[in-house]
Amino acid sequence: MDRIILRKSQALFSALLMASCSVGPEYHKPDVAAPSTFRSQIGTVEASSFADQPWWAVFQDQALRQLITEGLQNNNDLKLAVARIEQARAQIGIVASESQPHIGYQGDASGQRTFVPGPNAGRAVTYGVFEGLLSAAWEFDLWGRIQHATDAAKADLLGQEDVRRALMLTLVSDLAANYFRLLELDRELAIAQDSANTYKKTLDLFTYRFESGKDSRLPVERAQASYDSSTAAIHDLTRQIAQTENAISTLLGAYPKEIPRGAKLADQTMPETPLGSTTALLQRRPDILQAEQGMIAANERIGEAVANFFPKIGLSLLAGGQGILLGGVWSGFGVWSAALSAAGPIYSGGELESAYHQSQAYWDETIARYKQKVLVAFQETSDALKARQTLPLRRAALDSQVQAAQRSADLALLRYDSGRASYFEVLEAQQQLFSAQNDLAQTERDQLIAVVNLYKALGGGWNADATPQPVAANVTDANGPASARQ
Repeated sequence: MDRIILRKSQALFSALLMASCSVGPEYHKPDVAAPSTFRSQIGTVEASSFADQPWWAVFQDQALRQLITEGLQNNNDLKLAVARIEQARAQIGIVASESQPHIGYQGDASGQRTFVPGPNAGRAVTYGVFEGLLSAAWEFDLWGRIQHATDAAKADLLGQEDVRRALMLTLVSDLAANYFRLLELDRELAIAQDSANTYKKTLDLFTYRFESGKDSRLPVERAQASYDSSTAAIHDLTRQIAQTENAISTLLGAYPKEIPRGAKLADQTMPETPLGSTTALLQRRPDILQAEQGMIAANERIGEAVANFFPKIGLSLLAGGQGILLGGVWSGFGVWSAALSAAGPIYSGGELESAYHQSQAYWDETIARYKQKVLVAFQETSDALKARQTLPLRRAALDSQVQAAQRSADLALLRYDSGRASYFEVLEAQQQLFSAQNDLAQTERDQLIAVVNLYKALGGGWNADATPQPVAANVTDANGPASARQ
């Protein structure tokens, strides 16, 4: 009998599958007219892009490479993203399980001993019931409701994978940018210390001339003010350095600590930065890819909403047996049942219609989000290109300014010592020198960060799951070589 039921069920299921028809719209990626070139680019677009390189091929500073490796291993935001990926993967299994048979069991056993009165005398009777059942339920996904939900869950999973890649790219970029800021602050601190030494010497000179009766007290007070200002700058820069190290430590998933340095700011190498095609930008940026998966998921949920208007058709089976013990005598019987069910909406008070319109509106939202992501990608790329184009010119001008200011400060001091210039000329020349040195250090930092921004804007490190090459450990920090502290 059970075989007959199974064969009939298989035949019925096959017939239903042949008659099934998935409802809902097919996914069509919206057309986005991307420009053929990047604004502010220099030269023609090359087929390859430095964004195709893994991060360890872009950033050559060994200390920075070690920091990035540590951050990718320990950053808590990345661990959070991985956990969400596992949640999305499990959600696929939950949704897809609705299209599979659900089989369950049930067992019961009970017994009692009771007194049964008779015509002459009563007697004790033992009574027991034992029951075992197997049940199965199977919904036939005739209209594609479950398949649409499964495909939406798969798109959510791929979107979470892109979120992880975006976090990796952001982490690498943030670590590099903060590291270069740290090197720039180190340079500003050295400039402030040099300026304090210079102002101290100037103060000593003015004090000597005042005490010798060769000059008034006014130059002494002005020199004292400049010296105090440079001393205050030293303390402020020391604070900024510690706070930047703390920010890097947090990105590393570590408590605040000193950060080792590699090459100095002026010794950092500038990699070649070919752009690649504009089409590759749309295929490489993880935020754009995530937005596209969002559109796919939204489209599938429209199909799921449409399928909810149609009846749910399924098959249910029940098989089992029951045994009865009465007065020491066993008896029993088997039971089975099979049913084909259909359940669908007739009137839902507008719930299904509203859910359908909601899914359509969400689809429109994902399209707008995708197009905005594309616009932002080209804006960020163009901004980074403009910075790469103009910052070298600014750096060259500032380098010339620093050299001229240094000569001016030396000449002013000689003129003052010989009595041919006032104290104001000396202080003004020194202030211009140190200000120009700070501007040059900040521009050197901005040049490096422009490379980081361009790498991020182009979606660099798209193959970030590759294994990084080992790096040397000969890096230093404020306490000297790292190996000496192990």
